[in-house]
Amino acid sequence: MAKRYSDSKSIKDLMGAFIKENNLTKGFTQIKVQEAWIQVMGNGVQSYTTAIKLQNDVLVVHLSSSVLREELSYGSDKIIKMMNEILGDTLIKKIRLT
Repeated sequence: MAKRYSDSKSIKDLMGAFIKENNLTKGFTQIKVQEAWIQVMGNGVQSYTTAIKLQNDVLVVHLSSSVLREELSYGSDKIIKMMNEILGDTLIKKIRLT
C-alpha cells in the first residue's frame, strides 16, 4: 500500500507553482485581462471587440466601431481603474483603442 504524506497543499498553491515552473504566467495574465474586459464592458461592447492584448503595461483593444472607440476614449481612466480593481493588481497603466 502507498504511503501517504501529511503535508497537504491547496489546489491554488499547486497551480501557482505549476504556472511559475512552466513560464505560463504571461498567458494566464492575458486570459485574465480578456475576462476582465468582458466583465467591465459587458456584452454590448464585447460584440464590437475584435482583439485584446496586454503589452507591457498598455492594454491594446481593437474595436470594429469607430463611434464606440471614440466614446470609450473619453472614459479611459475609469476603464483602467475598473480593470485593475478586477485584476487585483496595477497591470494596466494606459489603454490604446484601435
